[in-house]
Amino acid sequence: MSIVHCSLLIVLPKLTPKIILEGTRLTHKTDLAFALNEHPRIVGPRRYQYHSPLISAEWCAFTNHPWGRGLINFEQQEEQQAMETYHTWLRLFELQRYYSWVVDRFHISTMMHQQLYCGRNYDLRWIEERLLPLGFHLIHCRRSPDSFAAAREERLKVSGKPSQYDDLSIFLREQDVIGELCQRSLLPHLSLDVTDRDIPTLSDTVADWLEGNGGLYSR
Repeated sequence: MSIVHCSLLIVLPKLTPKIILEGTRLTHKTDLAFALNEHPRIVGPRRYQYHSPLISAEWCAFTNHPWGRGLINFEQQEEQQAMETYHTWLRLFELQRYYSWVVDRFHISTMMHQQLYCGRNYDLRWIEERLLPLGFHLIHCRRSPDSFAAAREERLKVSGKPSQYDDLSIFLREQDVIGELCQRSLLPHLSLDVTDRDIPTLSDTVADWLEGNGGLYSR
């Protein structure tokens, strides 16, 4: 008698979360972006480090000097360049839809900055109309108004440009506008209070939310 050994191959669903983090400064967006990009419940367990996309509209890549202009704070003569950049990112997302993407600030920050500081109201709904079928989810990182002062003191220990934190009223105003824009967004959105919460706790909160609404997998 011969014995045939059969092995059952179990194929787990592929994790392909697509996350946009928005918020004013001092709200842990970048720290959280890095943590989410390595979170085992979001991108899977990793036994070694490998390439994983983490991009930002805050790269200031339009000028050849530090603290320059970019996709958020572009000048009016750079509008075509900014819109072409968005079209390029969107096309890249569409061509590589079955992968994870973590974005540290994107179109919401652009609309906020252009509205508050340039007097220009951009309707970037067309961006969300292309992001929505890809499964992008939006997270608004915010904190209580009275907690910004303590957050500033922590940031000043490492900041390369401390003067940008002199006027905290700027951040309160930006936070309000970003919140309004997120509420009007087409994308599923989470309002995430970062006040007095550490990055692991915040990461787990995001993981719970994505698990609950199917945001970890492609349609």
